[in-house]
Amino acid sequence: MRIYLNECPVDAEEGETLHALRDRVKPGADVLVYNGAAVADDVALAEGDRVALIRRGETPPADELEALMVARHTPGVHERVKRSAVGIAGLGGLGSAVAVALARVGVGRLVLADFDVVEPSNLNRQQYFIDQLGLPKAEALAANLRRINPYVEYEVHAVRLVPENIPLLFPDVDVMVEAFDRADQKAMLLQTFGAHFPQTPLVAASGLAGYGPGETIGVRKLGKRVFVVGDLATSAAPGCGLMAPRVGIAAHMQANLVLRLLLGAA
Repeated sequence: MRIYLNECPVDAEEGETLHALRDRVKPGADVLVYNGAAVADDVALAEGDRVALIRRGETPPADELEALMVARHTPGVHERVKRSAVGIAGLGGLGSAVAVALARVGVGRLVLADFDVVEPSNLNRQQYFIDQLGLPKAEALAANLRRINPYVEYEVHAVRLVPENIPLLFPDVDVMVEAFDRADQKAMLLQTFGAHFPQTPLVAASGLAGYGPGETIGVRKLGKRVFVVGDLATSAAPGCGLMAPRVGIAAHMQANLVLRLLLGAA
């Protein structure tokens, strides 16, 4: 009987159970992941099951670490996203959080672009640290992402995106993420990217300022390939700022939509 142990195909004995496999292969493992779920009870194994055996407090060898990092994924997801590439234009509150989520998912390549540097008012909602103040966002974020998942390829562009360089920087991404602050930048990216890559899905955002109800943030599809996350109304203005909770809701909805697009579920 063929199963997958730590993402590698192995032969299990007919009638073997999860606990018996643990006792045979890794005695003392105290985190047992069975088809994406951490379980305590014993279960009979079946053809094609996916199992990860983890011992708390132990740093696994490098050739096992990536497989154990994705053990809680839904089975079959990692192989598909590992072959994918995603572009992210703008690495502020939206883009930096989208990048963190997709790095944790294990997207094969992330193309990161932002001309700006980290400054103090970014730190209330963006995925940077105080000791990174003054660093280019693209480089600082890539450094943080490598600490989260070193198995992803990070392509870094610390440049201002303009119509001339957008087709050069994102020629082969499977999904594009728009994560700008300004409306004119959003429109420029949508128009430019759409003109050069009309078949590639683009996930944008609009309306995520303040601390209004999270359930007002939704996903709207515009045409065949453009999706917009947000409430389409609440923009940053005096008296209505940008803060981590609501920005984070929108960013993770963008990231979840990207994942669904990569898996053919949207």
